[in-house]
Amino acid sequence: MPAYRRLNPKFYQQNTFEFARDLLGKYLMRKQGKYTLIGKIVETEAYFGPNDLASHASRGKTARTQMMFEHAGLAYIYLIYGMYYCFNIVTEAKDFPAAILIRAVEPISGISQMQKNRHLNKKLIVPMPNAQCPIPNLTNGPAKLCQAFKIDKKLNGHNLITSKLLYLAENPKEKIKPSQIQSAKRVNIDYAGHYKHKLWRYYIKNNTFVSMK
Repeated sequence: MPAYRRLNPKFYQQNTFEFARDLLGKYLMRKQGKYTLIGKIVETEAYFGPNDLASHASRGKTARTQMMFEHAGLAYIYLIYGMYYCFNIVTEAKDFPAAILIRAVEPISGISQMQKNRHLNKKLIVPMPNAQCPIPNLTNGPAKLCQAFKIDKKLNGHNLITSKLLYLAENPKEKIKPSQIQSAKRVNIDYAGHYKHKLWRYYIKNNTFVSMK
Protein backbone atom coordinates (compact mmCIF):
# COMPACT_ATOMS: atom_id res chain seq x y z
CA MET A 1 0.00 0.00 0.00
CA PRO A 2 1.33 3.51 -0.81
CA ALA A 3 2.65 5.71 1.99
CA TYR A 4 -0.29 8.08 2.31
CA ARG A 5 0.52 11.49 3.74
CA ARG A 6 -2.03 13.70 5.49
CA LEU A 7 -2.66 16.93 3.59
CA ASN A 8 -0.81 19.97 4.88
CA PRO A 9 -3.03 22.59 6.61
CA LYS A 10 -2.00 25.10 3.91
CA PHE A 11 -3.75 22.96 1.32
CA TYR A 12 -7.08 24.03 2.80
CA GLN A 13 -6.30 27.73 2.35
CA GLN A 14 -6.70 27.68 -1.44
CA ASN A 15 -9.63 29.40 -3.10
CA THR A 16 -12.66 27.18 -3.53
CA PHE A 17 -12.23 26.40 -7.22
CA GLU A 18 -8.52 25.58 -7.04
CA PHE A 19 -9.28 23.44 -4.03
CA ALA A 20 -12.07 21.59 -5.86
CA ARG A 21 -9.70 20.70 -8.71
CA ASP A 22 -6.74 19.89 -6.46
CA LEU A 23 -8.84 17.48 -4.41
CA LEU A 24 -9.05 15.18 -7.43
CA GLY A 25 -6.63 12.33 -6.92
CA LYS A 26 -6.39 12.96 -3.18
CA TYR A 27 -7.62 10.32 -0.72
CA LEU A 28 -10.52 10.24 1.69
CA MET A 29 -9.48 8.36 4.82
CA ARG A 30 -12.05 7.06 7.29
CA LYS A 31 -11.21 5.12 10.44
CA GLN A 32 -14.07 2.79 11.35
CA GLY A 33 -13.17 0.57 14.30
CA LYS A 34 -10.32 -1.67 13.22
CA TYR A 35 -10.79 -0.76 9.56
CA THR A 36 -9.30 2.10 7.56
CA LEU A 37 -11.49 2.87 4.57
CA ILE A 38 -9.70 4.63 1.71
CA GLY A 39 -11.09 6.14 -1.46
CA LYS A 40 -9.54 8.26 -4.18
CA ILE A 41 -11.54 11.43 -4.80
CA VAL A 42 -12.63 11.47 -8.45
CA GLU A 43 -15.46 14.04 -8.53
CA THR A 44 -16.10 17.30 -6.67
CA GLU A 45 -18.64 20.11 -6.84
CA ALA A 46 -18.09 23.70 -5.65
CA TYR A 47 -20.61 25.95 -3.91
CA PHE A 48 -19.44 29.51 -3.53
CA GLY A 49 -20.76 32.48 -1.61
CA PRO A 50 -24.16 33.79 -0.52
CA ASN A 51 -25.23 34.65 -4.09
CA ASP A 52 -24.86 31.13 -5.45
CA LEU A 53 -28.50 30.10 -5.72
CA ALA A 54 -27.51 26.43 -5.77
CA SER A 55 -25.89 26.79 -2.34
CA HIS A 56 -27.62 26.28 0.99
CA ALA A 57 -25.97 29.54 2.05
CA SER A 58 -28.14 31.55 -0.36
CA ARG A 59 -30.87 31.22 2.28
CA GLY A 60 -28.62 32.77 4.91
CA LYS A 61 -27.09 31.34 8.05
CA THR A 62 -29.36 28.78 9.68
CA ALA A 63 -28.92 25.91 12.12
CA ARG A 64 -28.37 23.67 9.10
CA THR A 65 -25.97 25.93 7.18
CA GLN A 66 -23.95 27.57 9.93
CA MET A 67 -21.05 25.17 9.35
CA MET A 68 -20.57 26.66 5.87
CA PHE A 69 -19.74 29.98 7.55
CA GLU A 70 -16.93 28.49 9.64
CA HIS A 71 -13.23 28.24 8.77
CA ALA A 72 -11.79 26.06 6.01
CA GLY A 73 -11.11 22.40 6.68
CA LEU A 74 -14.25 21.46 8.58
CA ALA A 75 -16.70 18.79 7.50
CA TYR A 76 -20.17 20.02 6.52
CA ILE A 77 -22.54 17.05 6.51
CA TYR A 78 -26.24 17.29 5.91
CA LEU A 79 -29.23 15.05 5.30
CA ILE A 80 -31.14 14.92 2.00
CA TYR A 81 -34.52 13.34 1.30
CA GLY A 82 -34.71 12.58 5.01
CA MET A 83 -32.43 9.56 4.70
CA TYR A 84 -29.14 10.19 2.86
CA TYR A 85 -26.05 12.14 3.93
CA CYS A 86 -23.75 14.31 1.84
CA PHE A 87 -20.16 15.15 2.79
CA ASN A 88 -18.72 18.59 2.08
CA ILE A 89 -15.49 20.36 2.96
CA VAL A 90 -15.76 23.97 4.12
CA THR A 91 -13.54 26.43 2.21
CA GLU A 92 -12.61 30.13 2.28
CA ALA A 93 -12.38 32.45 5.31
CA LYS A 94 -14.72 32.36 8.30
CA ASP A 95 -18.07 34.05 7.63
CA PHE A 96 -17.81 33.59 3.85
CA PRO A 97 -19.98 30.56 3.03
CA ALA A 98 -18.39 28.13 0.61
CA ALA A 99 -17.91 24.39 0.48
CA ILE A 100 -17.02 21.52 -1.81
CA LEU A 101 -19.27 18.50 -2.12
CA ILE A 102 -17.40 15.23 -2.56
CA ARG A 103 -19.54 13.55 -5.22
CA ALA A 104 -17.62 10.34 -5.86
CA VAL A 105 -14.57 8.35 -4.85
CA GLU A 106 -12.84 5.31 -6.27
CA PRO A 107 -12.69 2.60 -3.56
CA ILE A 108 -9.12 1.65 -2.74
CA SER A 109 -8.99 -0.16 0.61
CA GLY A 110 -11.55 -1.55 3.05
CA ILE A 111 -13.86 -2.46 0.18
CA SER A 112 -15.47 -5.41 1.96
CA GLN A 113 -16.37 -3.18 4.89
CA MET A 114 -17.73 -0.52 2.55
CA GLN A 115 -19.90 -3.20 0.98
CA LYS A 116 -21.23 -4.18 4.42
CA ASN A 117 -21.89 -0.54 5.26
CA ARG A 118 -23.96 -0.26 2.08
CA HIS A 119 -25.80 -3.54 2.77
CA LEU A 120 -24.98 -4.81 -0.70
CA ASN A 121 -25.76 -8.38 -1.61
CA LYS A 122 -22.67 -10.03 -3.11
CA LYS A 123 -24.85 -12.20 -5.32
CA LEU A 124 -26.11 -9.09 -7.12
CA ILE A 125 -22.64 -7.76 -7.93
CA VAL A 126 -21.46 -7.92 -11.53
CA PRO A 127 -17.63 -7.87 -11.69
CA MET A 128 -16.01 -5.09 -13.69
CA PRO A 129 -13.13 -6.08 -15.96
CA ASN A 130 -9.75 -4.56 -15.12
CA ALA A 131 -11.11 -2.81 -12.03
CA GLN A 132 -9.63 -2.97 -8.54
CA CYS A 133 -13.10 -2.73 -7.05
CA PRO A 134 -15.69 -5.18 -8.47
CA ILE A 135 -18.67 -3.05 -7.47
CA PRO A 136 -19.43 -0.36 -10.05
CA ASN A 137 -21.95 1.54 -7.96
CA LEU A 138 -20.32 1.30 -4.53
CA THR A 139 -19.23 4.94 -4.17
CA ASN A 140 -20.21 6.70 -7.42
CA GLY A 141 -22.44 9.31 -5.81
CA PRO A 142 -22.44 11.55 -2.71
CA ALA A 143 -25.00 9.53 -0.75
CA LYS A 144 -23.45 6.20 -1.73
CA LEU A 145 -19.97 7.21 -0.60
CA CYS A 146 -21.30 8.52 2.73
CA GLN A 147 -23.03 5.23 3.38
CA ALA A 148 -19.98 3.23 2.30
CA PHE A 149 -17.64 5.31 4.49
CA LYS A 150 -20.07 5.48 7.44
CA ILE A 151 -20.18 9.27 7.27
CA ASP A 152 -23.19 10.80 8.99
CA LYS A 153 -24.29 13.85 11.00
CA LYS A 154 -22.13 12.78 13.95
CA LEU A 155 -19.11 13.93 11.94
CA ASN A 156 -20.57 17.33 11.05
CA GLY A 157 -18.07 20.01 12.09
CA HIS A 158 -15.22 17.50 12.31
CA ASN A 159 -11.82 19.12 11.73
CA LEU A 160 -10.33 17.27 8.77
CA ILE A 161 -6.92 18.81 9.44
CA THR A 162 -6.52 17.21 12.87
CA SER A 163 -9.03 14.36 13.02
CA LYS A 164 -7.95 10.75 13.29
CA LEU A 165 -11.37 9.46 12.23
CA LEU A 166 -11.96 11.40 9.00
CA TYR A 167 -9.26 13.21 7.04
CA LEU A 168 -7.66 13.73 3.64
CA ALA A 169 -4.33 12.41 2.41
CA GLU A 170 -2.20 12.16 -0.71
CA ASN A 171 0.17 9.78 -2.36
CA PRO A 172 3.22 12.01 -3.00
CA LYS A 173 4.15 9.90 -6.02
CA GLU A 174 0.79 10.43 -7.70
CA LYS A 175 -0.26 13.59 -9.51
CA ILE A 176 -3.38 14.38 -11.53
CA LYS A 177 -2.53 16.43 -14.62
CA PRO A 178 -4.75 19.37 -15.68
CA SER A 179 -5.44 17.51 -18.93
CA GLN A 180 -7.08 14.73 -16.89
CA ILE A 181 -9.64 17.07 -15.34
CA GLN A 182 -13.03 17.79 -16.88
CA SER A 183 -15.32 20.60 -15.72
CA ALA A 184 -19.11 20.39 -16.07
CA LYS A 185 -22.40 21.74 -14.77
CA ARG A 186 -23.46 20.78 -11.28
CA VAL A 187 -26.14 18.16 -10.77
CA ASN A 188 -29.85 18.59 -9.90
CA ILE A 189 -29.85 22.38 -9.48
CA ASP A 190 -32.34 23.52 -12.13
CA TYR A 191 -33.83 25.90 -9.55
CA ALA A 192 -30.60 27.95 -9.33
CA GLY A 193 -31.22 30.51 -12.10
CA HIS A 194 -28.13 31.37 -14.10
CA TYR A 195 -26.00 29.60 -11.48
CA LYS A 196 -27.19 26.28 -12.86
CA HIS A 197 -24.94 26.91 -15.88
CA LYS A 198 -21.74 27.35 -13.85
CA LEU A 199 -19.11 24.74 -14.65
CA TRP A 200 -18.30 24.15 -11.00
CA ARG A 201 -18.24 20.37 -11.03
CA TYR A 202 -14.88 18.70 -11.66
CA TYR A 203 -14.03 15.07 -12.30
CA ILE A 204 -11.23 12.82 -13.52
CA LYS A 205 -11.81 11.90 -17.14
CA ASN A 206 -12.57 8.27 -17.93
CA ASN A 207 -12.82 7.25 -14.28
CA THR A 208 -15.44 4.54 -13.80
CA PHE A 209 -16.61 5.86 -10.44
CA VAL A 210 -17.61 9.37 -11.54
CA SER A 211 -21.33 9.76 -10.81
CA MET A 212 -22.21 11.57 -14.03
CA LYS A 213 -20.16 12.46 -17.12
